[in-house]
Amino acid sequence: MQVEIIGGGLAGSEAAWQLARHGVEVVIYEMRPLRQTPAHHTGDLAELVCSNSLRAAGLENAAGLLKEEMRRLDSLIMRAADKHRVPAGGALAVDREGFAREVTAGLQGQPRVRIVRREIAKIPAAGVVVVASGPLTAGPLAEDIARITGENALSFFDAAAPIVTLESIDFDKAFWASRYDKGEADYVNCPLDKSDYERFCRELVGAETAIVPGFEQGRVFEGCMPVEVMAARGPQTLAFGPLKPVGLIDPHTGRQPFAVVQLRKENLAGTLFNLVGFQTHLKWPEQKRVFRLIPGLEQAEFVRYGVMHRNTFLNAPKVLRADFSLRRDERIFFAGQMTGVEGYIESAASGLTAGLNAWRRLAGQPTLTFPAETALGGLARHLEGSPSQDFQPMNVNFGLLPPLPERIKGKREKNARLSARALEALNVFLAESGLRAGERDDLG
Repeated sequence: MQVEIIGGGLAGSEAAWQLARHGVEVVIYEMRPLRQTPAHHTGDLAELVCSNSLRAAGLENAAGLLKEEMRRLDSLIMRAADKHRVPAGGALAVDREGFAREVTAGLQGQPRVRIVRREIAKIPAAGVVVVASGPLTAGPLAEDIARITGENALSFFDAAAPIVTLESIDFDKAFWASRYDKGEADYVNCPLDKSDYERFCRELVGAETAIVPGFEQGRVFEGCMPVEVMAARGPQTLAFGPLKPVGLIDPHTGRQPFAVVQLRKENLAGTLFNLVGFQTHLKWPEQKRVFRLIPGLEQAEFVRYGVMHRNTFLNAPKVLRADFSLRRDERIFFAGQMTGVEGYIESAASGLTAGLNAWRRLAGQPTLTFPAETALGGLARHLEGSPSQDFQPMNVNFGLLPPLPERIKGKREKNARLSARALEALNVFLAESGLRAGERDDLG
């Protein structure tokens, strides 16, 4: 008996790992590099196509909690991320090429995992299947998913930020720092005074955008909103958003700038940096023209421009259960951003849960739903039970977890208590369910 997985992204890779470590034979179908998507560039599994950040690392943040829960379930994605971590202050960012190669090698080296480079047009009619084809799913497979789910896939648009070389940044204007001096000085900061900022916003709003079919009718997730769309909302939107200067002092002036553009390491060598929060669908010449107005980036060398691409996701409350199985056909599991989770780590987490439950289904055991107090459980239960009439993708957040019985003063302390409760609940759940916490069989 085996499980077939459609898609070798973060979710599909994690699902395969969880299945294999529980003794299940796995076939991963991945169409790349035979056929690329508009956002991918390599044939590696788990390729990161937008930012290289997995967001906050600490337990005072829900994303940090989710990562720790995954570590306790021996997540392959977290193994690779921790091994290929690059400095990013309080965030967990990775060398994207090293990370993807690590995941690929990890699965290629496992005797129970077989990777088949082939495009799948239809969901297999028999056997346990995990559909992790990603938010760029289109064509015959997307049509088959719509047929099987009984619901049309909703759509929104995602955007990736441009990347520049470190050597092209002018450090007579830019400076190294992390906000509030938290951790190492891992970010490059380009300060703007009021006139710089106002000029930049004018040019940004007036710049020519690329034509993305359906964009005007599509939905753009707030977490990946193009920077020019944010700027058009009002003159101070960026200054209170991705360009907020709080916690940063320009050593050239000794003062807090009016606004700051931050750049984060894109690779472990520290030779490439991405513009944080600068997802965009400006035309490439316009990106070069407008972004070079930022002090310190006047001669910036762009090794990748920002791009927009179409993403699809299911109306999860109508079609999925909290174990990530399809309501209409319990042998079919979905994982990744198509389920309505948003973000790299959430996608991998959905793959972890779907993989575990595909194993349980194959073994004839009841599927599992993680406790509501955990980040894994809160996210999954939201997908199953969201009352929203206009369901939209969701990042993990503490609002998905039950409130504490007592009132705690201070957000940081409250979040720390929520995380402690979550990890305690997870440990109890693992013991009661018989899942092996952080242990592996002969996969090594």
